[in-house]
Amino acid sequence: MKHIRNFCIIAHIDHGKSTLADRLLEYTNTIKVTEGQMLDDMDLEKERGITIKSHAIQMEYTHKGEKYILNLIDTPGHVDFSYEVSRSIAACEGALLVVDASQGVQAQTISNLYMAIEHDLEIIPVINKCDMPSAEPEKVEDEIIELLGCKREEIIRASGKTGLGVEDVLAAVIERIPAPVGDENAPLQCLIFDSVFNSFRGIIAYFKIVNGTIKPNDLVKFVNTGKEYEANEIGILKLDMVPQKELSAGNVGYIISGIKTSKEVKVGDTITNGTFTFKIGHIDNEYYYEVGRNVLTRIFITDQDKWKIKKFDILSLKPYDRVLVRFEDGAWYPTLVSYVNSASQVYLIDCEEDAKCVIPFEGNEHLIGEY
Repeated sequence: MKHIRNFCIIAHIDHGKSTLADRLLEYTNTIKVTEGQMLDDMDLEKERGITIKSHAIQMEYTHKGEKYILNLIDTPGHVDFSYEVSRSIAACEGALLVVDASQGVQAQTISNLYMAIEHDLEIIPVINKCDMPSAEPEKVEDEIIELLGCKREEIIRASGKTGLGVEDVLAAVIERIPAPVGDENAPLQCLIFDSVFNSFRGIIAYFKIVNGTIKPNDLVKFVNTGKEYEANEIGILKLDMVPQKELSAGNVGYIISGIKTSKEVKVGDTITNGTFTFKIGHIDNEYYYEVGRNVLTRIFITDQDKWKIKKFDILSLKPYDRVLVRFEDGAWYPTLVSYVNSASQVYLIDCEEDAKCVIPFEGNEHLIGEY
């Protein structure tokens, strides 16, 4: 296990994560890069040039005469897909924090960084797009130092387009990110961090082995549902799935067991041997949770006679209280409270502009009217 490294790439949207991932794959001779953003396989991802779903892939790299296995997870940068980032972070020991050399530290840079720090990941800061005429690497380095408190020499300057600094990035991954910790001889414990549906083979679960060893035809149990299945096929994730005869602690791979219903495979669940019920404990916490349905809407007042807002104390608002917020356009938006300071200033979640009015949602539903 000392020659395995599990890491992800996190950044703000459009800071060049997927392009940098292409260079890492190319430099390690994992695949031949024939077009941009090879890991983005959805039509919408290719059309828009953004990453929507996390993608895992295994690379092999020789460093100072020793061969290493590098498991990379490329993550989205858009705030709407932050759950993809959080569950990828929980399956890694380190992260490349990529920052655009011309745009600097931005909102999702900080948001994704805090998620990684909370999970005790080793952070490797990388300034990308250093080849651009508008690049200001010295200024961005100052921002990263202020944000992370790291040393200037720990920051790597790179370019996903030209390949600048790619070798330094790979060396840093091997030297600075710790190897996974686990026991190959212990009972099997696998953490499911993602899954996909195949119309022919059923649900394919992606997992990280925390302890133990798994082989084809082993009887395994999904702890959350309590159901047992036979491991028809296990393997590692290259650009395509590559079957293996055995996977042990520290590895990242996939399992196909003939499951046809997606409800039976929950992200964050534990896969174990049929006779054991050990649970890793990631499910239902801040990294893995049941995904709910969200609707974003604007609310306009249709009946001015209903303009009767109940008085309330600002300081009575608590984090995650539901509120209605009115902006310049006169529309009301439902959102959540982040926190309220002693000066009675209300800070809202995912709200960048100043609100003209904030009221509790409960008791003021009559303001919604017809919309």
